[in-house]
Amino acid sequence: MKRTMIELTEKYVYDQLNSDASGHDWFHIDRVRKLALHIAKEERKGNEFIIELAALLHDIPDDKLNQEADGGWKKLDGWFDEIKLDIDSMDAIKQIINTISYSAGQLKLPSIEAEIVQDADRLDAIGAIGIARTFAFGGKKGQLMYDPSLPIRENMTKKEYRHGKSSSIHHFHEKLLRLQDMLNTCTAKKIASERHEYMVGFLEEFNKEWDVRL
Repeated sequence: MKRTMIELTEKYVYDQLNSDASGHDWFHIDRVRKLALHIAKEERKGNEFIIELAALLHDIPDDKLNQEADGGWKKLDGWFDEIKLDIDSMDAIKQIINTISYSAGQLKLPSIEAEIVQDADRLDAIGAIGIARTFAFGGKKGQLMYDPSLPIRENMTKKEYRHGKSSSIHHFHEKLLRLQDMLNTCTAKKIASERHEYMVGFLEEFNKEWDVRL
């Protein structure tokens, strides 16, 4: 029964996000799912069914991807009804999704499952994949690649983070370079180390080429 729910959810999420061009597509979801299950296995913690379903569904209610603020949550509730998910699992997954996003701030996470899914989502925001996703999202948003006249923003509200003026390169300094120190599990921290260094090297090379230092 649980395997059937997972397989149905895979198809549902694929259909919802397959055409996304902002870096929140099916392939992002699948990577987060794989990372989350790897972390759970290495840490020997967490309910893998809850972790896998939460990872698969974590972007469905994202207000960036829905025209109405609560539209995604309605879709999520509708899907839970469709697969007849039990109330305890439903509540656990909704708690995870509601607390793991960066824009939600440093909320105390409700469970080890939330810590694992958050780590997996943050790992997919850094490294080579994170670089590619940053420019995909920036292009989709109509954001400048870089504007050196803009300040690096600190202590932003959710509204400032989402809608303030910035650039794709600024996003590394305002968020991505900070993620390594915001992870929960030892496994995720080990994976993040190499990915973080890759981003640092990319930014050094970007600045060199931007300034035409030959």
